[in-house]
Amino acid sequence: RHEPHAPPPPRRETSTKLSDLANGANINVLVENHGGFSSNGSWMSRVFSQIQNENCGTLPDFGNFCIRKDKERNCLEAYDRYKGMQEILPFAKAVSAKSYDFDADGNETTIDYKRVMQMVKDSGYTGFVGVEFEGKGIPEETGIKATRDLLIRVGKQLS
Repeated sequence: RHEPHAPPPPRRETSTKLSDLANGANINVLVENHGGFSSNGSWMSRVFSQIQNENCGTLPDFGNFCIRKDKERNCLEAYDRYKGMQEILPFAKAVSAKSYDFDADGNETTIDYKRVMQMVKDSGYTGFVGVEFEGKGIPEETGIKATRDLLIRVGKQLS
């Protein structure tokens, strides 16, 4: 028996079966942290450390670390995004750079992009970084371009 809102023990069977089926079609099976148990980096790390299939991994999203929301979609229980990224990046097959809002200098106001992108680099990930904007203060296209520009600027600063 589990305490309320605690993730169940990790099980690898479903992801393993799905990735076995997808392997023949040269498809990767990815799980994005996207709320609930998947936003618990420790739980995700335990699950993916049990999976042996090379085509099965995570899609770390910079912004999706809310475990539990209320009816109005306000986050009631959040997981530390930096801890979560650190825990799921070793299994990454793709990465999503989410943004919500920017300050006057072009920095994301809720996510330390330099810190996160340094973690991405340090994890050994060398694939694509997708861009995702979920803000409301500026048009979507403007937010996507601002995210792209921030990634380029931060990339030049990484050690």
